[in-house]
Amino acid sequence: MAYANNGDCEIYYETFGDRAHPALLMVNGLGSQSINYQDAWCQKFADRGLYAIRFDNRDMGLSTHFTDAPVGPKGERYLLGDMAADAVAVLDAEGIDRAHIMGLSMGGMIVQTVAIEYPQRVLSMTSVMSNTGEAEYGAPTANAMRLLTAAPATDRASYIARGLDGFREWGSPEFADEERWTAELGRAFDRCFDPGGTTRQFLGIGASAPRADKLRNIQIPTLVIHGDKDTLIDASGGRRTAELIPGARFELIEGMGHDYPPQLWDRWVDLVATHALAHN
Repeated sequence: MAYANNGDCEIYYETFGDRAHPALLMVNGLGSQSINYQDAWCQKFADRGLYAIRFDNRDMGLSTHFTDAPVGPKGERYLLGDMAADAVAVLDAEGIDRAHIMGLSMGGMIVQTVAIEYPQRVLSMTSVMSNTGEAEYGAPTANAMRLLTAAPATDRASYIARGLDGFREWGSPEFADEERWTAELGRAFDRCFDPGGTTRQFLGIGASAPRADKLRNIQIPTLVIHGDKDTLIDASGGRRTAELIPGARFELIEGMGHDYPPQLWDRWVDLVATHALAHN
């Protein structure tokens, strides 16, 4: 078990592959633990010559939970900038000066913030199924928003039931697999259950300023990936991100929703590894 420290916040992380290879720091989305980057998926990145690093964001998994932290003016305990600093702390713990960074959903918001606030630490960026923080881009459907903001689960059964409702709404339709979803949800619940952590992350997103103006100044090689079936963050969020960042490439994956089924791993790994290894 390895931990990085950002002040009083401990961040749990794990690594895959050869440490001599270029590092790929992988950042999770809202309410998502590091194990969502499944071992076999991480190994695929390692097999492509990357040193893959996954970690639990604050308030998730085995990292510090901010149950008693002071509350800000919008109900937030922290902002995306604090979570970006956590990501950099993981690089510090590994003694890595510069890394490729990839973030999914909220993780995309975090890696954008890393690129804005710590550009000297970034070799390349991949922002996936995310947005710029501007309300007019990347909005969820009404049903997706209703499910996202529903009353939190209280036990294992309700956690799995609510998770399945979400996957049915925003998962990749062609690769829907309720048996796989149920197993993944059960594994996540058994590792750590803290619905308040998801709420605190959600409030931190809402209290953070839009990134549009600062994204225009990024000079980091950027790949933006989005699915055309995403109902939680519409693909306009990804298109807008790529539009703002100079030289960014936008890749739309047909049939992909707001998830990452194993059937898409090879394509995903090829896109990200090719992009990253071209910018060492």
